[in-house]
Amino acid sequence: MTDLLPEGGVQVPPRSGTKLPDRDHAAGFDSAARHDTAAGHDPASDLDTATRTDDETATATTRVGARDRAPDGVVRRVRRLAPGKRLPASRLIGPLLFLALWAIASATGQLDPNSIPAPWTVVRTGVHLWNDGTLRTDVLTSLKRAGIGFSIGLAGGVVLALTAGLSRVGEAVIDGTVQLNRAIPTLGLIPLFILWLGIGETFKFAIIAIVVYVPIYLNLYSALSGIDNRYVELAEVLGLSRIQFIRQVVIPGALPGFFVGLRLGVTGSWLSLVVLEQINATSGLGYMMFQAQNYGQTDVIIVGLLIYGIFGLVSDTAVRLIERKVLSWRRTLSN
Repeated sequence: MTDLLPEGGVQVPPRSGTKLPDRDHAAGFDSAARHDTAAGHDPASDLDTATRTDDETATATTRVGARDRAPDGVVRRVRRLAPGKRLPASRLIGPLLFLALWAIASATGQLDPNSIPAPWTVVRTGVHLWNDGTLRTDVLTSLKRAGIGFSIGLAGGVVLALTAGLSRVGEAVIDGTVQLNRAIPTLGLIPLFILWLGIGETFKFAIIAIVVYVPIYLNLYSALSGIDNRYVELAEVLGLSRIQFIRQVVIPGALPGFFVGLRLGVTGSWLSLVVLEQINATSGLGYMMFQAQNYGQTDVIIVGLLIYGIFGLVSDTAVRLIERKVLSWRRTLSN
C-alpha cells in the first residue's frame, strides 16, 4: 500500500468492502499521474472535485434517507407536524361565523328581539347614534381615556421590569410589591382612589394604568430572568459595556415576553374602561351603555359591546403585526 502513496503522503485506511488495486494497476495509475503532471494537468484538482461531488451526493442521500426511509429500508411518507400555512384573514373567520349564526337565529325567530335584537337592528341603531353625534363623542372620549391610562401603565411596567430584572436591589424592592399588588383586585381599589384622587378623570387614568402595568411587568420581568446565562458570560468575555449588553443581549432576549405582556395590557385597558365609565361619567361608551340599561335599550348596549370588541381586536392585531415585524428573525409555528 505504501507504493501507492506519494512522498510525504498520509495513508488513509480503505473503506469497508473496498477492493484494493494490485501492483500492476497501481503502476498504471502512477504512470498516468506523472504523464498528467508533465502535461500541466494537476490530478489533485480532479481528485478534489470528485471528492466534493461524492461528499455532496452522500450528504443529499443521507438527508433523503433519514427523511424518507425507515430503518428497514422501506420508503415512507414524512409526517408533517407543523400547523401549515396560515389561512388568509384567519382572525376574521370566527367573528364572521358568529355573526352569521346570530343572523340566522334572528331570522328564524330563535332569539327574542327584546332580549337580543337582530344584527341589522343593531347596525341601524349604531348608524343613527353616529349620525346624531352621540356615538362619535363617546368613542373619542373612550379612546382618550384608554390611551392615556395605557401609556402611563406601559411606561411604568417597562421601567419597573427593567429595574427588577437587571438589578438585585431593584428585584428585592420591586418584585414583592408588584406581586402583592397583583393579588389585590384592581377594581376593588376604586373607592380608595376616589377618596385620594377625586371622582374626576384622574382616578380613571390611575386604575387603567394599574391594570396595564401588571401584565407588562410580569411578562417582561420573566423574559429578563429567563435569558440564558451563557449569553451573559459571552458578553463578559467579549468585553461589552453595560449599554452594549442591554442593546445586544437583553433587548432581543426580552422582546418576546414584552409583546405578550403588551397584548394583555391592551386588552386590560378596554376591560377596565367599561367599568370606570359607569362611575360619575357624562360621556364615553360605558356611560352610553349605562344610560341604555336604565331605559331598556338592548340594541344600544350591544352597539357599545361590539365597539369595545372591535377596538380590542384591532389593537391586538396591531400589536401582533408590530411583533411579527420586530421579531422577523425568529422562526416559530406562528410564522
